[in-house]
Amino acid sequence: MSAEVGQFALILALLLALVQSVAPLLGAHRGDAALMALGRRATLLQAAFVILAFGCLAYAYVTCDFSVALVAQHSHTTQPLPYRFAATWGSHEGSMLLWVLILAIYGGGVAFFNGTLRETLRARVLGVQGVIATAFLGFLIFTSNPFLRLDPAPPDGMELNPLLQDPGLVFHPPLLYLGYVGFSIAFCFAVAALIEGRVDAAWARWVRPWVLAAWIPLTCGITLGSAWAYYELGWGGWWFWDPVENASLMPWLLGTALLHSALVLERRGALVSWTILLAILTFSLSLVGTFLVRSGILTSVHAFAVDPRRGVYILGIIGATTGLSLALYAWRAPALHAGALFQGISREGGIVLNNVLLAVLCATVFAGTFSPVFIEMANGDKISVGPPYYARVFAPIAIPLLALVVFGPMLNWKRDNLRAVLMRLRIPAAIAGVALLAALALGGVKGAVTAGGLAVAAWLLAGSAAILGRRWWAQRAYLGRAIRTTPRAIVGLTLAHAGLGLLTLGITGVTAWESDKVLSMHPGDTVAFAGRTLTLEALDNVQGPNYQARQARFRVEGQGAPYILESERRFYPTAQSQTTEAGIRVGPLGNLYVSVGEESPSGLVVRMWNHPLIIWIWLGGFTMALGGFVSLSDRRLRLGAAVKPAIKVQPVAAE
Repeated sequence: MSAEVGQFALILALLLALVQSVAPLLGAHRGDAALMALGRRATLLQAAFVILAFGCLAYAYVTCDFSVALVAQHSHTTQPLPYRFAATWGSHEGSMLLWVLILAIYGGGVAFFNGTLRETLRARVLGVQGVIATAFLGFLIFTSNPFLRLDPAPPDGMELNPLLQDPGLVFHPPLLYLGYVGFSIAFCFAVAALIEGRVDAAWARWVRPWVLAAWIPLTCGITLGSAWAYYELGWGGWWFWDPVENASLMPWLLGTALLHSALVLERRGALVSWTILLAILTFSLSLVGTFLVRSGILTSVHAFAVDPRRGVYILGIIGATTGLSLALYAWRAPALHAGALFQGISREGGIVLNNVLLAVLCATVFAGTFSPVFIEMANGDKISVGPPYYARVFAPIAIPLLALVVFGPMLNWKRDNLRAVLMRLRIPAAIAGVALLAALALGGVKGAVTAGGLAVAAWLLAGSAAILGRRWWAQRAYLGRAIRTTPRAIVGLTLAHAGLGLLTLGITGVTAWESDKVLSMHPGDTVAFAGRTLTLEALDNVQGPNYQARQARFRVEGQGAPYILESERRFYPTAQSQTTEAGIRVGPLGNLYVSVGEESPSGLVVRMWNHPLIIWIWLGGFTMALGGFVSLSDRRLRLGAAVKPAIKVQPVAAE
């Protein structure tokens, strides 16, 4: 019965989305408060019905209702309960239902919070969001129905992909979707502003927290996905420039640019047109990510489906969404006020340069991801674009960006003096210089690239501390009060930039000093590796809840007290597939990573990696997200908070 309830709830949600698409837009155009109120109620009801539908599918998974085709294909009675629940979004249809669920919740948030948002603007935002919801609910119901029945129902299911049966994958997709779909609200605000032909203080004040609310989970999702790939796939890497990895990175890069440009718009009323364009392109790239994992045009371990018909439908949504919004932008943007003027050496100028570099980085990733497709379409040649391309193209742009990050918070708004800025940065520069000289002394000229990376990491960490240091030093006579009254947004900014420094430290360390070894071992064999001695003590058979495993136990000595590492090669009988569970010793100075392969008369294949400082990659990513969360908790950024902006942006009507 739950499947029928879920199906009916989706149909009602689609009908309500149609109402939401029309009523508030018409009401805003006519100035009809009743129609605008109808749009709000339709949005909230649509969210309620989508939540009900998602709950019905989750219930079918948890109770092993194999009469539902999707449950039979992606679940099994022996599957642990957390993975039966996570299987709700472990398929194409389920993941699209999760996508629609998050879209509905975000829309409900806009409808529920009011604060200082102008009623006509909110109505137009909800109307645009209703159009998007209609498109995706239609896609879900007509091409990807998650509630199809099987008759007769099989006694057992076929099981969720074993690679997805992992705690990291319980949280990774929802976090990514909270980011992808969250940018839809910034998109809706941008299109609503273009429809009205005006941008004011309320628009700027409301867009920025929604952007931040999307950027935080997307940062967490990318970081968690990198960690999952590292420990679950057994290949010892943290990023491979896979097309679907790139699909999450591209909106993150433009979303970061949008976050900074929205700050300029809120504080100074500048970069109006650019901020609107970024909002459109960021969500468009989120839709591109949805297309990549469902179209089959690119092969990836992360892909959900390879049905070209579904890909064409999503491609149509992308074309209509992006094309119509850009056409509206071309029509309306020239009439929008250009905003306050500023000099090149200013906070605004620094953010403009930041935005340009982030946009160029996004363009390089887009070119690397899609050039194989374009070339094959043009002449039939098949090429692959891998890490060497990004090392030569992406890194040379990213390094100057990292170096310039520290300058932005030290610049004054509107105008500044370069000499004065350099004086403010003398301590971070000195710390980075010491790090550079120390690294060169230890590694020599051959290690110049590594020394440069360590210097950049030190520069970012010291520069982030200088943000608070500058503020507190100016109020040193009342230091205790200065510390207590520091806005959370400033603390969040400091944490986010410090996280970028930790990320740089981890990438530099593992890139420069990684070592590995591959060999065959029998029980009792000992090998020296990376200053440690590893002994294969035993090979045992282990029975899991829904898998059988061959477990290797290694005794490790050196660099501290002896310890045991266990690495497994698991076989899932139902899915008829194997996975590798690496043994990893995590430490602040580096990880020891041991993965086992096939057994043969010559021994067990063992792969070992030494990954110096790699843990700081993920600690850095989560620190960046924590900084965003702290900033969002600042009352000045809280959704719906009625606060006075620092500088009012005058409404500008289209000619």
